[in-house]
Amino acid sequence: MRRLGRVHSLIACGEAAFAIALADSLFLSISPDAARSRVLLFLAVSLAPFAIVAPFIGPVIDKIPGGRRITVFIVAVLRSVTVILMVSRLNSISLFALAFVSLVLARTYSVSKTAIVPTLVNNDEELVSANSKLGLLSGAMGFAAAVPAGLLQLIDARATLVMSAVMFGLAGLASLQLPRHIATSPLPVEEIEIEEMRSLQVRRIAASMMLLRGVIGFLFFHVAFWLRDESASTAWFGLALGLSSLSIMVGNLIAPFLRRQMSERAMMLFAFLTIGIIGIYAGVVGGITVGIILISVTNGMGSVGRLAFESVVQREAPDANRARAFVRFETLNQLAWVGLGLAAVILTLEGAVGFSTVGLVCICGSGYLFLNRAN
Repeated sequence: MRRLGRVHSLIACGEAAFAIALADSLFLSISPDAARSRVLLFLAVSLAPFAIVAPFIGPVIDKIPGGRRITVFIVAVLRSVTVILMVSRLNSISLFALAFVSLVLARTYSVSKTAIVPTLVNNDEELVSANSKLGLLSGAMGFAAAVPAGLLQLIDARATLVMSAVMFGLAGLASLQLPRHIATSPLPVEEIEIEEMRSLQVRRIAASMMLLRGVIGFLFFHVAFWLRDESASTAWFGLALGLSSLSIMVGNLIAPFLRRQMSERAMMLFAFLTIGIIGIYAGVVGGITVGIILISVTNGMGSVGRLAFESVVQREAPDANRARAFVRFETLNQLAWVGLGLAAVILTLEGAVGFSTVGLVCICGSGYLFLNRAN
């Protein structure tokens, strides 16, 4: 796990720098109307890898000689090259084509990483702990990388992209140290895999995860545009991102403790209840501060829910092809994220109305889990 953690940390640094550079080009440095149009286009681009390309990612990974280890290496190197190509295209429409490629590569890595984890632990009980450690590393390194990336962004967005490319390149080198036994071979879809993936536990936790990801997407764009409408400085936006990273770290830190005290379903219920209560409170109180607190808590609880979801799938579907399974789920999750993100961009709700909506949706989600607790 240490070697995978090293790779994941470098990937997280590269992602943080990449996100800061791209957010400035797509959103922060242009007028609100232009930003809304660009964000809508970006959401459409981010949807494409999942709706069109995602079904093919898993099978392609399985056929690559050397399996996951070589896949992670190739993806990291290609991401580095893609980011370098973006340096001279920040104001060009070709930026979206390169963003499409980068998103496909990012999802390929995510699927590979999730499929690798079960091969590096001794038993199912260690899955939540292993996933939480990777999430904790991701949050910590992403937060740490955001500081130098933000400073570079003040100089030139291209410098931030160079930093991102270097991090991805280093991740590629580190991936060569991953154990060789994580290589995979193509497996046909078997009846037992279909049965496991359609089990009641898997379907319910997957539906809950879709809703949680959708809420995160909605809240991200709602808060972003609401801050612009309120004429808040970009420092508030940066604070929201920074606190969200810290909250993700906390979520990953407490997840193993929660798992020792409760089931994965109860963890998901806890996540929904926490977001729901704070969402209702934020809707009543209103204001920038409580809005930033809500988006931070939502991201943290998203980590708790994600770890519960991954643990259930990895345990309840031991015979499934992990790459194939998680591509399918990530496709649905991204559809939810983009779909509710589009709703936030198009509807332009008042801050308090959006917060209350998030709270009510999550209260309903917790009610669904509570009412089905017996099955």
